Amino acid sequence: MTVTERRSRPRRPGRRFDLRATAVLFGLVAVGLSIVGWIVRMASDVVERRPAWAVVLVLGAVVAGFVRRRRRSGYSAAGLARRTTEALEEATATTLEALEPQRASAPAGEEPGDEETTVPVLDHGSLSPDEFEQAIAGLCVRDGCAAVEVVGGAGDLGADVVATAPDGRRIVIQCKRYADGNKVGSEEMQRFGGTCFTVHEADVAILVTSSSFTAPAAEYAEQCGIVCVDERRLRNWSVGRGPVPWAVSPLAQGETEPLDPDLP
Repeated sequence: MTVTERRSRPRRPGRRFDLRATAVLFGLVAVGLSIVGWIVRMASDVVERRPAWAVVLVLGAVVAGFVRRRRRSGYSAAGLARRTTEALEEATATTLEALEPQRASAPAGEEPGDEETTVPVLDHGSLSPDEFEQAIAGLCVRDGCAAVEVVGGAGDLGADVVATAPDGRRIVIQCKRYADGNKVGSEEMQRFGGTCFTVHEADVAILVTSSSFTAPAAEYAEQCGIVCVDERRLRNWSVGRGPVPWAVSPLAQGETEPLDPDLP
């Protein structure tokens, strides 16, 4: 009996796993995803901050897609250029219409998007002593001081706020939140002068009050090199119209009386 012999089909050699090529592929995919994420993030920022520019970008993408489609369909170059110009003109007109309300509402001399900075004026006399110390510390932070700390309390030995000036000098501040007419006297000034330099090692000693100083207190401060900030100087410091206390000389005797409340 004769048995027909079957021929087996030759097996195709399979692809060998290439670790290097796979790693390169995954690396390219990761880079691509990172680029896409960055583009999406930038686009979201543009949409949030400049809606008009977002409209321009979308219209630009539409124009680009339109141009590519027309190239594939074989339309004439002249017609394509004409349609592209019309699309760009329409996008420009839309952008100008979106920006016009912003320009109209912006004050003269300011560009749209400029933020107007207003400095709140606190009624320091209405604050509690703790709030007054926090407000003075906030002014120090605002004007560039570092390591600002409120240390006022029992056993503070006259230091309510300590900080480091932008030029590196150590600042020690005592805060006196007094009502109008209750002036800082010579005795209080002497107590502060006895600790600010020797105990707290201040390079600049400052006494801030929401009221004013008596003439003897101002005279003692001038002799010891203590900077006095009365209600007038505090108000100017708060709104940014006057120099920072660590950059001025001690209060002279002729500046002890509070100003008229109606005057700036």
